[in-house]
Amino acid sequence: MESYWVEHVLGSTVTGVTLPTIEEISKLCDRAKRILEDESSVVSIQTPVTVVGDLHGQLYDLLELFRIGGLCPESRYLFLGDYVDRGHHSVETILLLLCLKVKHPSLVTLIRGNHETRQITQVYGFYDECLRKFNGSSEVWTLVTGLFDCLPVSVVIEDASAFALHAGLSPTLTTLDQIRSLDRQREVPHEGAMCDLLWSDPDEDVVGWGISPRGAGYLFGKDVVEQFNHRNNLKIICRSHQLVMQGYKEIFDSQLTTVWSAPNYCYRCGNKAAILVFENGNDRFYDVFLAAYERPKQKSATSDEETADDMDELDSEEHNKQFFL
Repeated sequence: MESYWVEHVLGSTVTGVTLPTIEEISKLCDRAKRILEDESSVVSIQTPVTVVGDLHGQLYDLLELFRIGGLCPESRYLFLGDYVDRGHHSVETILLLLCLKVKHPSLVTLIRGNHETRQITQVYGFYDECLRKFNGSSEVWTLVTGLFDCLPVSVVIEDASAFALHAGLSPTLTTLDQIRSLDRQREVPHEGAMCDLLWSDPDEDVVGWGISPRGAGYLFGKDVVEQFNHRNNLKIICRSHQLVMQGYKEIFDSQLTTVWSAPNYCYRCGNKAAILVFENGNDRFYDVFLAAYERPKQKSATSDEETADDMDELDSEEHNKQFFL
């Protein structure tokens, strides 16, 4: 099923995607869970590897990303989370990534973002998309969010001395061994170390730790990054979680980089996207790309209404508060 689904989705930009059955998705999730459960909370990988930031259900931009960065097994990928919500194709996006993980487990690394939770996906689109695409059934949402509990939370690219995670650091975690010991296989708590890794943000105006406007995680400054990297023999921290208009941004004397891989985020932001390629332990570069052509939706009696509802949600006060989720 995995090989078929990968080829089917990759060829779907014109003809559209025919989704697998719920039974097929259940089998895929079971196989993927068995792989993920055996992985450490800090996965160790080697270069060459391509680092991918937030995707948010923008399937056609993911396909464009593969066109630029290459396909497995020719390329190795590290995905930093936030695979679902916001975009129109969260179901197809996460299923494609799970198929690639099952088909190439040593070449595809998936870690958890703050949107890979039951609570967030019920608010920002994935839950409703599952209902819409599976005749009102929430079973696919239940299967996939159960799998989210098994995702690792971070990665070390050993020969590049790079640490990768979705969001940021925690004041209660100062070593990689502490992260390895986390009890990660559960719903993300509202506070604490695991929450911090999926919610915190760097801030160039902060010294030490600050209060996050998100209401979860922390803001942290250059001194925190320097101390963490020095203590753990790291050169750079790679993360996503925040929209970057040029696709990537290095700060703190290039000791931390943010990579954003969803171009024209929410189909309206006009931003570029990027992937970060570690060629070897010493060389890295960014590939910047624009939004791919997306096949227009077929018009129906409800399509205009649904589009209007989507735009109303994007323009809401709540969306403005949470824009960089």
